[in-house]
Amino acid sequence: MSGNQNNGSADGSQNDAYVSFQRVQKSYDGEILVVKDLNLDIAQGEFITMLGPSGSGKTTCLMMLAGFEPATNGEIFIGGRSINHIPPHKRGIGMVFQNYALFPHMSIGENLAFPLEVRKMNKADAEKQVKRALDMVQMGDFINRRPAQLSGGQQQRIALSRALVFEPELVLMDEPLGALDKQLREHMQYEIKHIHENLGVTVVYVTHDQSEALTMSDRIAVFNDGVIQQLSSPDDLYERPQNAFVAQFIGENNKLSGTVTKINGDTCTVKLDDGGVLEADKVNVSAVGDRTLLSLRPERVEIDPTSDMDDILDAKIEELIYLGDHIRVRMNVAGNDEFIAKVRNRGEKRDLKKGQTIKVGWSSSDCKALDA
Repeated sequence: MSGNQNNGSADGSQNDAYVSFQRVQKSYDGEILVVKDLNLDIAQGEFITMLGPSGSGKTTCLMMLAGFEPATNGEIFIGGRSINHIPPHKRGIGMVFQNYALFPHMSIGENLAFPLEVRKMNKADAEKQVKRALDMVQMGDFINRRPAQLSGGQQQRIALSRALVFEPELVLMDEPLGALDKQLREHMQYEIKHIHENLGVTVVYVTHDQSEALTMSDRIAVFNDGVIQQLSSPDDLYERPQNAFVAQFIGENNKLSGTVTKINGDTCTVKLDDGGVLEADKVNVSAVGDRTLLSLRPERVEIDPTSDMDDILDAKIEELIYLGDHIRVRMNVAGNDEFIAKVRNRGEKRDLKKGQTIKVGWSSSDCKALDA
């Protein structure tokens, strides 16, 4: 689904989407569009992630929604109301950034009370809200400390609770876990996911980290070159990529190039560049003679396959890497010497050796024929 994406109404009529981008474009120089004709509907209470490489347009979309960047064309709606001309501080949106953006001269309690003071909340109610928001991220004991006295993970928890303290219906998060180490980042992913589930708040999350997107989201919009390439649930995105960019960007992926020689309904026959012939799931090819890139996940590749496998090829082992729960086998298959299989470590000894020639196989339904 590239080009003009239609993920909801784009005719100006309002549907039941809570956030709606309608024909939104953004150009910084008046010539090059960094966001091209974006149509995207987000449901109330949904956790949607905008995922893509840097420069793909995802952060620009978030900044337009927040009000920090004006849309060049098109309209953005929240709750059925156009917000194009509403300033950021009147949009009622909670924000969490990578750099925490806490006031260093204020205590944690004062940092959290600040958004409430701006909204003229009385002191007693504000104190209750601050306590509740801190307890939500298990940081109640830190109310009198300054940001400099906290670790990065603790500061990120405070930034999160400050975004939630005034009970916004919409929270935007821009790479919020980018500065944390791997273990803490994974822990915070689950924490944010659980807070989202408990509060039912709508979250629009931006990241370039695909595993983060897969872990947390209800739906993921994969951006490239200012366009949503695919908008799907995490499992759909991984199992059924719609084009070669999505297949390459989400998870690990083996590639084989060839030409379509036959189309049979939802499947096709592909002649590989080295002469081998495979059956594949027809996803993004339309005619005999089309060039195609076949996409296959490493965990779907069987070593020494049974004879009833749809596709079987010769492979030469180039490298074996022991990774604890699985062994990563890098092979040369049909001229691609970066072809990977993941062999689960079940404890038994497998006699795989570098330089050995073996057979590999897979089900044709796991092999996707995508655009070349």
